[in-house]
Amino acid sequence: MAGWPVSRIIRWLLRSSARGCSSGAPVTQPSATEPSRPTTEELSRRQQFLREHASPFSAFLMDSFGRQHSYLRISLTEKCNLRCQYCMPEEGVPLTPKADLLTTEEILTLARLFVKEGVDKIRLTGGEPLIRRDVVDIVAQLRQLEGLKTIGVTTNGINLARLLPSLQKAGLSALNISLDTLVPAKFEFIVRRKGFHKVMEGIYKAIELGYRPIKVNCVVMRGLNEDELLNFVALTEGLPLDVRFIEYMPFDGNKWNFKKMVSYKEMLDTIHQQWPELEKLPEEKSSTAKAFRIPGFQGQISFITSMSEHFCGTCNRLRITADGNLKVCLFGNSEVSLRDHLRAGTSEQQLLTIIGAAVGRKKRQHAGMFNIAQMKNRPMILIGG
Repeated sequence: MAGWPVSRIIRWLLRSSARGCSSGAPVTQPSATEPSRPTTEELSRRQQFLREHASPFSAFLMDSFGRQHSYLRISLTEKCNLRCQYCMPEEGVPLTPKADLLTTEEILTLARLFVKEGVDKIRLTGGEPLIRRDVVDIVAQLRQLEGLKTIGVTTNGINLARLLPSLQKAGLSALNISLDTLVPAKFEFIVRRKGFHKVMEGIYKAIELGYRPIKVNCVVMRGLNEDELLNFVALTEGLPLDVRFIEYMPFDGNKWNFKKMVSYKEMLDTIHQQWPELEKLPEEKSSTAKAFRIPGFQGQISFITSMSEHFCGTCNRLRITADGNLKVCLFGNSEVSLRDHLRAGTSEQQLLTIIGAAVGRKKRQHAGMFNIAQMKNRPMILIGG
């Protein structure tokens, strides 16, 4: 099954960047009435201001092991326009009735509460967050929250090229794009839908609009795409990408098997044989990724080692599902409904107490890959990544 050569993909992306979008439309310049994007200097001044005026971190978001949870992931929808094998069972999943999903105002209410208590980064997930009609408005309203430094989105990229200009103007500052293969036919097999070229156009649009780095999430599965590791690494030579290789993780309905998992060390060995000059980059506190770079390359690669070398000790993440449940651990099955408390008129202080109790019960680390595989949990699409 032959796919596009890496060199062809790079040429296609760079050629598109030089001429406008791949459809041939000219690159539009902001008009006098359009809000301009913040400059690097303006963003730097804002970050400096936030550092100098930072409030003490809330005890409600600190667990019994001293981990401060400053990163909130909010799922905007359970729906998706793809059917990725590692995320959703082939037969689909029963969706939560619309009345039981968080409303836009409930999402923003919870976001304000968490930011007020010390969260400085929010990532919007799904399902596929970019199929939600008011996603641009949600980003714009999140941007108004004092103390929030980063607004990110994780997307499959299908709608990205069309929406990214509006999302950037609204305040979107970080971008993760899922792409598990560079072979169009294999793409259709993995996601059970067409759309490879739309994802590539989304990556091009992110490059054109100046996002740095552009994170590309690649779930590596033995017998499916581990033979493309070197091709993905080669993309970082000429493009400002952070290709993140993710160990295959067990969730309900994805038929996880230990034999399908390619470990971080195995991936690293394969890449190191091709590029012995590969060098490790310093790790940021609370980072989930082990980052590497090949000297002279524009981009870098990273590894998400959730299974073989967990990073629970520095975890700073909390998740809110589309139906309003707080999950303190991606791999745990403990959940608390914030939606029910909001709709019952629970006061802000009572809600904080409920959140604090849930965070306080967070375990030191997850149960290990084999125990997780046996544990009852949601399919990934109903968690929100």
